[in-house]
Amino acid sequence: MIRLLPPNLINQIAAGEVVERPASVVKELIENAIDAKATAIDIIIREGGKNLILVEDNGQGMTQEDLLLAVERHATSKIPDENLFNIQTLGFRGEALPSIGSVSRLEISSRVQGSDTSWSLKVEGGQKLGPIPAAQNVGTRIEVRDLFYATPARLKFMKSATSEMTAIVDTVSRLAMAYPEICFTLKDDKKTYLDLPVTLGEINERRLYRLSMLMGKEFIDNACSINAERGNYKILGFASLPTMNRSNASLQYLYVNGRAVKDKLLNTAVRVSYQDFLARDRHPLVALFLEVPPAEVDINVHPAKTEVRFRENEIIRSLIIGALKQALTEAGHRAATTTSSFALKAMQPSARPQFKPSQPSFVMPSRPPSKPLYSTPLPHSFTSLAQTTAHAIQLEEPTISEAISAHELKEHYPLGEARAQLHETYIVAETEDGFILVDQHAAHERLVYESLKIQFLKSQAQSQYLLIPEVVSLQESSQAALLAHSEELKQFGLGIEAFGGEAILVRETPAALENFNITRLIQDLADEIVELGQPLSLKEHLEEILSTMACHGSIRAGRSLTLAEMNALLRKMEETPHSGQCNHGRPTYVELKKYDIEKLFGRK
Repeated sequence: MIRLLPPNLINQIAAGEVVERPASVVKELIENAIDAKATAIDIIIREGGKNLILVEDNGQGMTQEDLLLAVERHATSKIPDENLFNIQTLGFRGEALPSIGSVSRLEISSRVQGSDTSWSLKVEGGQKLGPIPAAQNVGTRIEVRDLFYATPARLKFMKSATSEMTAIVDTVSRLAMAYPEICFTLKDDKKTYLDLPVTLGEINERRLYRLSMLMGKEFIDNACSINAERGNYKILGFASLPTMNRSNASLQYLYVNGRAVKDKLLNTAVRVSYQDFLARDRHPLVALFLEVPPAEVDINVHPAKTEVRFRENEIIRSLIIGALKQALTEAGHRAATTTSSFALKAMQPSARPQFKPSQPSFVMPSRPPSKPLYSTPLPHSFTSLAQTTAHAIQLEEPTISEAISAHELKEHYPLGEARAQLHETYIVAETEDGFILVDQHAAHERLVYESLKIQFLKSQAQSQYLLIPEVVSLQESSQAALLAHSEELKQFGLGIEAFGGEAILVRETPAALENFNITRLIQDLADEIVELGQPLSLKEHLEEILSTMACHGSIRAGRSLTLAEMNALLRKMEETPHSGQCNHGRPTYVELKKYDIEKLFGRK
């Protein structure tokens, strides 16, 4: 028998989608405050949000009539023209407040500008009480007590107060990054977690200051500015140098029209942009703000509004990848200043003499020994190519006028003038205001790698025809997705075509790949395209081979270099993009400023 569910049960079901945990409540209430044009938002939490969530703002406020409508399902002020494809606010479903009120004790107090009266409304377990007159400043104050008391089963799924508080801090931080013109505070009974004042200036300057407070000054010192446009699409933000990275992607913040989102398309674009600089298990730090015409993005995809759908996926993807790669290229040979900080800490004298060498306080992440996805011995032809390329990068000192003094030489070249070689591995160069320590093998490896990329990855000649073409069976959707990228795959030497039904015929393979499982490669590429929209594994594997070739072809640690060769290496680094890090995100050099050295010895 089919029957209509009672309104309270309907609200509790909706709450299961909207209110996953206390952080979900905080997110909904803050978004409402932002849409109400608030310039200050204060949040107080008790017991990780289980006992109390209090959000107070100085926004536009609500009248007595608005209060009554606000706790009704599908009532909203966010859709003025009934057009779901022209949403320009953060909240829009009209389910948050009634859903929260159905599983907690909710009290809303509000006052509009110019009114002498403020009103308060309570909702307990879905039952409305009021409204009644109250004492309230202009704006809105919302208290959520005893979350999930009306649905005890949900309480079993709540984590510890500490874990829930961590999630709340992350939620507030993500919103605060996008709105530097709003003051945020977040407290509990014991401490103040966030106290973010309003920042002034142009929007990117505001965001930069706000990001420095949330992601740390180190990120700002080592971030590349992002600013690119394509048609009606625009992207702003900041991305870290490859040498500043983490073991997970938790410090990657992505926004679409001010809305914090988690989107595979955006995450994949970031991964593609950095795959040439970082090992697969390392992730950059980014904060990207994408501005898209409302009609070009569907934000009505997920109950929690954390996912979006774009009308023009390829434009968005290429815009992000292009902007990030352009910023990394413009960074030139820069390396993260964090490496210098670690070096200075390691040089600090200990309180008591140590006769046994101590463990370093920091170890740069090394690339873990990995087994290639496809077993591929390095062909002799490519080994010779690497050696030829490395030989072509001659370490001969460029001609410099004798009239240029040593001071002018150091001023003219950012990486300074070579002075010595230590342990036949490290080059010491003097700059105008400090000195540089270069890992000669890592630096030359990057130079060879960049040269190999030009010769190999951008050439369609590096392919071989199969004597007997390989037939690979796929699902229809996978076959269509793979064929749509056939031209892109052709650039890397992989030639495919449709072969009746749902099969793929492989006629050509990259010449660098020998004795590998073609079927597995095709299946993996199809899976990646369906899931991520990009065939990443082929390019990553070819780049891994190029990296190996560059490693074999570059000058080794333990080789003595003349001053002319050292200076030639420094000059080549200065003119080669991305030479500040090796192929796996480790720094190729460390810079120590004269001021820091003098401070180390107590001169400052």
